[in-house]
Amino acid sequence: MTDRTQSVFTAGFVVGTLLSALGVGAWVLTDFASMTALIPALFGVLIIGFASVGRATDRERLGMYGIGALGALGVLGSLRAVPDIIALVTGGDGDSAVAATSQGLMIVLGLVLVAVVARAVITDR
Repeated sequence: MTDRTQSVFTAGFVVGTLLSALGVGAWVLTDFASMTALIPALFGVLIIGFASVGRATDRERLGMYGIGALGALGVLGSLRAVPDIIALVTGGDGDSAVAATSQGLMIVLGLVLVAVVARAVITDR
């Protein structure tokens, strides 16, 4: 396992933990009313699973590409919140400040994962 591959799995554990905390926190902040607030937590658990598989078995590529794919899906799925994020930042009204913040953080964390995986794939060739 190369250092770059190791960094992908470390980033997967860190970002997966952050996404899990984000999802549970958003769910609590919405007074347990919105189950969709747990979506980041689901992504976090799946990312941690791919990081565990990649680090603990000979399936490094599966783990890396799984982490990258979930990061990209998280970004793409959260892009619909960009108008609400812009409204929140500029002082306007959006649908939900908790949802906009959660989706904005999911975009940032997903981009981090995609960048880490892309760097590892490009430099390992």
